[in-house]
Amino acid sequence: MVFQKLKAHCRKLGVVKMDTAELEEEKYSETKIKGVIKIQAEERVRKTSSDLHRGILNVGSIQNLTELRKMRKNRKKKVAPPPEPEPEEITGPVDVPKFLKAAVEGKIKIIEKFLEDGGSPDSCDEFKRTALQWSSLEGHTEIVQKLLDKGANANFRDRLDCTAVHWACRGGRLDALKSLQNSGADLNVKDKLMSSPLHVATRTGRYDVVEHLIASGINVNAKDREGDTALHDAVRLNRYKIVKLLIIHGANMLAKNADGKTPTELVKQWQFDTKDVLEGLVQSKDSEAEKQA
Repeated sequence: MVFQKLKAHCRKLGVVKMDTAELEEEKYSETKIKGVIKIQAEERVRKTSSDLHRGILNVGSIQNLTELRKMRKNRKKKVAPPPEPEPEEITGPVDVPKFLKAAVEGKIKIIEKFLEDGGSPDSCDEFKRTALQWSSLEGHTEIVQKLLDKGANANFRDRLDCTAVHWACRGGRLDALKSLQNSGADLNVKDKLMSSPLHVATRTGRYDVVEHLIASGINVNAKDREGDTALHDAVRLNRYKIVKLLIIHGANMLAKNADGKTPTELVKQWQFDTKDVLEGLVQSKDSEAEKQA
């Protein structure tokens, strides 16, 4: 035994070279050892199972199990939501920065106080961004409607020539967009990059907003400064659901941008979903043309 241990130690050090016979002997002896270990392990499992079975049968174990069940039930109980913060008490006049911050945070009481004290609903920050634009981006529809009711300009442009409609589309705020639309906001307006609200909604992946804009009759083939239509943007960003929606509603698949590229030519090899949508729609249009012919 000692010799075998010494021999094994020497092998680890690379001192002893083993021949085929010794390898076979080691292989089978290792198998025997594994068999013994397996039998011993099975015996331990049987003993543990037997001890556990006896433990469960005694009263103390049953009480422990009952307590465990109670603990699990308590864990499953929903934690009570924290109490809502009390309305902020407004003392003194509200300045423009606080008014604009309230538009971002959705604090309508501060908005109302500012307007009641004669503040202009079109007050803006250094970027010429108004409370209407901020609340449209954040989706505070109640504030949007309050500002519009008090005479806020729905088509007011900031330094980027963006209007509240652009910001509502960027934030995916459909309710705010509808409020602006009902107050006469222009849905085809363009910013400094000549991007329409449809471009913005497409780039940010706002499917429901895109759907609403199309239903409202906007120009689906409007081009930005680079000559890209919303379809170009949808293909480039792999918004395949929007791609399908735009094409179904008349987007021009042959429209070329400033680089002379059509939306179809912008599809990359890895854009499998977009590729399938475009190919399917092309085949569908071809078959319809054949039927009409």
